[in-house]
Amino acid sequence: MSSHPPAADTPSALRHTLLTALLALTFGFLGAAAWSYSGLADNRTRSFLMAHPDILPQMAQAYEEQEAAKRLAQMGGQVFEPFPGVMLGNPNGKKVLVEFTDYNCPYCEASLKDVNRLIAEDPELKVVIREWPIFEGSDIASRMALAAGLQGKYRAFHDTMFATKDVEMAARAAGLDMERAARDAASEAVSTEIARNLDHARALGFSGTPAWIAGNKPFGGAVGFDKLKAALGDAVRPS
Repeated sequence: MSSHPPAADTPSALRHTLLTALLALTFGFLGAAAWSYSGLADNRTRSFLMAHPDILPQMAQAYEEQEAAKRLAQMGGQVFEPFPGVMLGNPNGKKVLVEFTDYNCPYCEASLKDVNRLIAEDPELKVVIREWPIFEGSDIASRMALAAGLQGKYRAFHDTMFATKDVEMAARAAGLDMERAARDAASEAVSTEIARNLDHARALGFSGTPAWIAGNKPFGGAVGFDKLKAALGDAVRPS
């Protein structure tokens, strides 16, 4: 499941709307309205849905992912281009995974082992990290991570930050020039990158972290190694 700030724990209005729309598609508009408001519908359809209540959330998720893929196609290739140094794996890899992440997100931390395993098993994998600080207190860590990228030490900071949750400790463990890192973290370039990542996430309809793009498929959640690997498939970005 994806991780959200505390206020996002309740079902979203978007998902409610999608479920209503899917009911309309299932029953026909009048049938859905009648079932929704009076509890009446074709008995076989109703019985099937009562026996398989998970089908509507699955349909809603599939619809959301389909719409996100359409929006991705309209965005161009900028979302696949890393901020300087802010990537994992092979910098010249032909297979690209994009991850939107937050250091205070427990699901992002849990996904780190999956990403590291993907990198270890596929020498052609390039992981572009989009720093998306959505939790309170995450902005400082994201800024320092981008500053670490500018010094070519992103991976060391990234792993240590998840392990310690201490920005200064992670920066020193990564061997950063601290004076330069402080300047870079406060720079316009870093501010612009964080704002851009927020715009990308909103454009793709992401509601929390972690969120991913594998090839032309955007999706959200701590989905695990197997789904990430399957989603990547032969997801090679054109040069």
